[in-house]
Amino acid sequence: MPGENLTRDEARERAALLSVDGYEVSLDLRTATGATGGEGGGGTEGPRTFRSVTTVRFRCTEPGASSFADLIAPSVTAVSLNGRDLDPGEVFDGSRLLLEDLAADNELIVDARCAYSRTGEGMHRFVDPEDGEVYLYTQYEPADARRVFANFEQPDLKAPYRFEVRAPEGWTVWSNGVGELTDGVWRFAETKPISTYITCVVAGPYHYVTDTYKRELPDGTRLEIPLGAMCRKALAPHFDADDVFLVTKQGLDFFHDHVDYPYPFGKYDQAFVPEYNLGAMENPGLVTFREEFIFRGKVTQASYEGRANVVLHEMAHMWFGDLVTMEWWDDLWLKESFADFMGAFSLVGATRFTDGWITFANRRKAWAYRADQLPSTHPVTADIRDLQDAKLNFDGITYAKGASVLKQLVAYVGQDAFLEGARRYFKRHAYGNTRLGDLLSVLEETSGRDMTAWSRAWLQTAGVNSLTPQVLLGTDGRVEELAVLQEAVEAHPELRPHRVAVGLYRRTADGALERYARAETDVDGPRTVVAELAGAEAPELVLVNDDDLTYCKIRFDETSLATLREHLGALTDPLARALCWSALWNLTRDALLPAREFVDLVLRFGGRESDIGVLQMLHTWAESALVHYAAPAWRETGGRLLAEGARRELEAAAPGGEQQLAWARCFARSAVAPGDFQLLQELLSGTVTVDGLDVDQELRWVFLEPLAAHGLADEKALAEELARDDTASGKRHQVRCLAARPSAEVKAEGWARVVESQELSNALVEATIAGFAQPSQRELLAPYAEKYFAVIERVWEERSIQIAMHVVRGLFPELLDSPGTLDATDVWLAAREDAPPALRRLVLEARDDLARALRGQACDAAAG
Repeated sequence: MPGENLTRDEARERAALLSVDGYEVSLDLRTATGATGGEGGGGTEGPRTFRSVTTVRFRCTEPGASSFADLIAPSVTAVSLNGRDLDPGEVFDGSRLLLEDLAADNELIVDARCAYSRTGEGMHRFVDPEDGEVYLYTQYEPADARRVFANFEQPDLKAPYRFEVRAPEGWTVWSNGVGELTDGVWRFAETKPISTYITCVVAGPYHYVTDTYKRELPDGTRLEIPLGAMCRKALAPHFDADDVFLVTKQGLDFFHDHVDYPYPFGKYDQAFVPEYNLGAMENPGLVTFREEFIFRGKVTQASYEGRANVVLHEMAHMWFGDLVTMEWWDDLWLKESFADFMGAFSLVGATRFTDGWITFANRRKAWAYRADQLPSTHPVTADIRDLQDAKLNFDGITYAKGASVLKQLVAYVGQDAFLEGARRYFKRHAYGNTRLGDLLSVLEETSGRDMTAWSRAWLQTAGVNSLTPQVLLGTDGRVEELAVLQEAVEAHPELRPHRVAVGLYRRTADGALERYARAETDVDGPRTVVAELAGAEAPELVLVNDDDLTYCKIRFDETSLATLREHLGALTDPLARALCWSALWNLTRDALLPAREFVDLVLRFGGRESDIGVLQMLHTWAESALVHYAAPAWRETGGRLLAEGARRELEAAAPGGEQQLAWARCFARSAVAPGDFQLLQELLSGTVTVDGLDVDQELRWVFLEPLAAHGLADEKALAEELARDDTASGKRHQVRCLAARPSAEVKAEGWARVVESQELSNALVEATIAGFAQPSQRELLAPYAEKYFAVIERVWEERSIQIAMHVVRGLFPELLDSPGTLDATDVWLAAREDAPPALRRLVLEARDDLARALRGQACDAAAG
């Protein structure tokens, strides 16, 4: 894909040559329902193409020079450059349009047939199986606008856009600007200068709800922003738009209070769309989300908090990314790290989710810690050579580590200086593009601190440091000296400056484990003495990153670890408790704590966890510990213990509460014994009930998957369940459960549908892969290790990058966790040094996870 895979060097050369004055894009989507004939008309597979006509006006600094425009389309009907008709067969190669002999001022007109997508890239077309309605939406990041209209697909060639759309009768169409239907055509107001990847079109018979945000700014300006929220008609009964609008208004208040730059994009629509291949996308004026954020059944508050965080993350992008955009994907962090940080910052500061930093410490940082220990780790400011690199760098480093680093920056320069720097940054670079230095310069102005060394340590080096307390007690039993030891791994030896809080904890008379002393200090170098804590009573627990100010792996001294083993549940502060759980999980992944011990801690203390998000994360970690890090000889015992413990907690939990629902889901995923399966079957049939537990449709599917995986729910039973839930969501659940069944024929069919066929949409590819790999079916999966290495290069060449990533990540034989699989991975890597770098990266990451799992299993076996 050399033409599709734009390089940084090509983008820089084109940006030096061209500047874009504006686009006019006309799309004819009337083919979407199959109601019209012609090239884009019906057929058994549905319509395939739509007409796209683009007019782009741009300037060239070197008249007579050549360049190219981007377009990925099945065919081009006509191309005109400055009034000259060009031969599409000569200038279009499937992904690029050659533009020769450019003038100082240019007009390019491209008439093309673009393809409807089933992969979530470009113009995605979805047919609702429940009512037959057709829904369209676009998704472009990082470079798929070229699948819908001809353009210059790079973030620093910003321009205003005018869209017009012809759609089937009765449909509504939305875009970034305000739209109006006139004479059968939807015409939209011109946008501000924005990048190609954040333009957007949503079209179909969506259920649409409206509201208005009103605000008077300190200078007397009155804002009145139209709000909209939409979903498929079939999901309307479940759509709690009022809560979405509540969080939206709270977020707009927060950002207007803190960034001193009014929301710049007019209206604020939010579309919850089907088969979305990411969480959400920050298109200005028209944010798109995956529709799973509309909850069809009972969920815990952690789900509502998660949705609110994503709403606010995307809102932060209106300033961090949309108003001011990175020049190239190297500085992707300038939008994603900021949005991740500001999402949590505004969540805690403006909404009912005041414990959002606990979730950040426990869940988001876990993502970052894993990514930062992979062989593919990179600095927050990454080296992005091309678009394939860019696609893979939407990762835990760019998002969660970057956000953690920003949290450390706030502690380093102070919140006021940080926010004032952001305000100056927006005013100075509005509608422009920036690099790292542009941000650092305003932070130096507002904080008075030299940002060069801080940036070099935190943004331009990779890897995570470990901080360990060292406590020396005097003869009087008090702290004589407390020091923090900092370590780095050999591959990334940088020791960083950390602003940390060190907390000392002891048990009180009633047995509670509480903090009695705290000191903030700057940790720098391999050993830092915390002088303020000298003379304190001897601690039972030392927490070296109390309040989670920095980004590090927390380690414990022997006394602290012994305390946690016996009294973790007595730790009263929920953030401190979350930090300890996260640290224990890192010890497990690092093969320093046996997996069976981590599972035991969850079973002994998980039931006392008050934060539902932390509890659900503990369930995920305990299950992962069993599947990946437990010694194979102990897996059966560990599985039985986890299922028994989850069942006990389910029965003991308060009826109707969140903990009850969380333990019910954990029990279902952990079920291993005949009695476990019998209870699941009885709960499904209603012959047994648990007081307060509503076995709604979503929970029914959760219970059915383990039954299917163990041969206790066959194709007929799953078809009957789909008849109860004949919806798009139900179909995804059924496909996953069908692929989970324990038979060689089922595995062969699932493999063929994902690897050898392109019939499945991205959502059904994900569902099939999720069902295919079951921990209880390692023997059935054994033949697919060799097949995997034989096909992944072909998959990478033939499929879109989104689907190829799903396949390469999802079908790696991680459950065949033996030295033989590790050797086979190494053989492939050694023989395929010329494979695409992005593909090698995915295989290297999977190899590292497998090697880590084997080290964990050895640690656990030694403990047995």
